[in-house]
Formats: sequence, structure tokens, C-alpha cells
Amino acid sequence: MKLQDVANLIGGELIGDGDIEVTGIGKIESAKPSEVTFISNPLYEKFFSGTSAGAVIVSRRFISSQYERFDDRVVPLIKVEDPYLAFLELLDKFSPKTELQKVGIDETAVVCESAVISNEEVRIGAHAFIGAKVKIGKRVSILPNTVILTGAEIGDDVLIYPNVTVYNGSMIGSRVIIHSGTVIGSDGFGQAKNPDGTFQKIPQKGIVVIEDDVEIGSNCSIDRATIGETIIRKGVKLDNMIQIAHNVEIGENTVIASQSGIAGSTKIGKNCMIGGKVGIVGHISICDGVILTAATNVSKSITKPGLYSGYRAQPQMNELKQEAIIRRLLKNK
Repeated sequence: MKLQDVANLIGGELIGDGDIEVTGIGKIESAKPSEVTFISNPLYEKFFSGTSAGAVIVSRRFISSQYERFDDRVVPLIKVEDPYLAFLELLDKFSPKTELQKVGIDETAVVCESAVISNEEVRIGAHAFIGAKVKIGKRVSILPNTVILTGAEIGDDVLIYPNVTVYNGSMIGSRVIIHSGTVIGSDGFGQAKNPDGTFQKIPQKGIVVIEDDVEIGSNCSIDRATIGETIIRKGVKLDNMIQIAHNVEIGENTVIASQSGIAGSTKIGKNCMIGGKVGIVGHISICDGVILTAATNVSKSITKPGLYSGYRAQPQMNELKQEAIIRRLLKNK
């Protein structure tokens, strides 16, 4: 693709030779002269001086003259409002999606007679199991060894990778992606202590509801509700290895990083960002627009949007002030 065509595709302003031919995308540290790269994080601007890329996608505020090159080469720029979104658009162009599963039901798959499966481009892989009264929408791909148990419902354009288990009654919306090893709808952790010190299992009779446009990483566990629903709202994105307990509700467009755990009956608002290894206790609520930095522990409800961190979550500026005071005390000891 000519560089001018690349600029046109992503709606950018080209500064440089539009006739340069590019064949792919690379990282700014290692991109070849035939590749396009990008800078969206200021931390990577330091690599501009030495990049061999054929062109760099940058923000409209980027000024190349601030960086002295190691050679006399003038690197073409494509200026856009958001370099990262432009990069994603270009990535789709240069790396088209491969077909993960052929249309149809593999001969080794087991599909119960009462299951209702759309006849429009459904793909069911080898050794998958589709239980009784399961409903599967249009253009769904269920890859090998996945298990969908009784009464589960799956919307349109869903992609489920190998070795996923969807328990009975779970409801999955449209355009959902679920990665390998994830379990949807396992029993919530409910145990009642008997007078003799033993524990009696509390029956988990609810379901899991996953709304549209959700992506769930690998090896996540989302527990069914004790009664009612565990709900993952529209547009939520979950990283790998996340535990979501029974009756939790996660609001629209919230993102959660790896190894975080949310205890039962907690409600999380819309547009929150939760870092890795965050722990959240049960039966609390977190309002919309909260950012929790990595390894934060939340022990009580958060009612105001903002940035929180610490062993016991608090506004980050408060935590930083406390840390500074402690350091001064140690220094003056």
C-alpha cells in the first residue's frame, strides 16, 4: 500500500513522501523501512530518533524537530487525532482475521436434539457439547472442547474459544468474546456453618447474564447468583484470571485487569478502570467513573469518582501524602 493510501485510510495528514510502499506494521523500536509504526504513549517518543520505520503515525501535537535523528533521514509522519485508534484500524487492514472454525457442526460434536441452533453460519468445533434446550444465535463460533450446558442462551456473532464451560441457564448477549479456560456460571461460594463446626453448602439457584459487546479473557471465573443474577453489563472488558463472585454487577464499559477479585453482591458502576490484583470486598458499591490502581484493596463503598489506591483504598493524593510523611519520619529518625 502506498503511504498516501495509508493516510487516506486512517484520515490522517501525511507529511512526507506519499509514494513510499509499505507492506506491514511494526513496533517503533524494530520496524523496518517497509513498515508503518505509531506513537501513542509519550514514553515511546524517545525511540523516534532511531526508528527505521517507513512512517510513524503520531498525534497532531507531535513535533518531530524536537528529536535529533541519528542519521540525516527525514521520517514521514501521518498526523491523526488518536494514533492508537488509527493503528488499530490499520492493523485490521494489514492483518485480516483468519477463519478459526469452518461453518457447520463437526462430526465429533455432541448436540442435544432439543437445542435450537441458527442455520446462519454457525460453527461448532470438534468434541464440543451443546446441552438440552440451549439456544444459539446467528454467526456463532464455538471452538473445540467447549461445553454449553442445559438451557444456556447465546446471542449473535459470539466467539467462544476452546475449553470454555458455560453452565446451565447462563445468558450471553451478542458480539461477546470468551477466551479459553473461562468458566461461566459455576456455583457461587456459599457455605453456612453448622453448630458442630461443619459447613453446609448453600444452593446456588441464580444465573449469569452477560450483555452485548463484552470480552472475557482466559481462565476467568464468573459465578452464578445465589438467587437472581450475576450481571456483566454491556461493553465490559475483562482481562485474564479474574474472579467475579455471585450476585456481583459490573456496570457498562468498565475494564478490569488481570488477577483482580470481586466478592459477592458488590455493585460496580459504569466506566470504571480497575487495575491488576485489585481486591474488592463483598456487599459494597462503587460509583461510576472510579479508577483503582494496581493492588488496591477496597474495603468500603466508594461514592465519588476519581483515582484511588492503597492497601485500604483512598484518593491517591491522600495516599501519596501519607507515604511522603512516613518517608520523612524514617529519614529524620
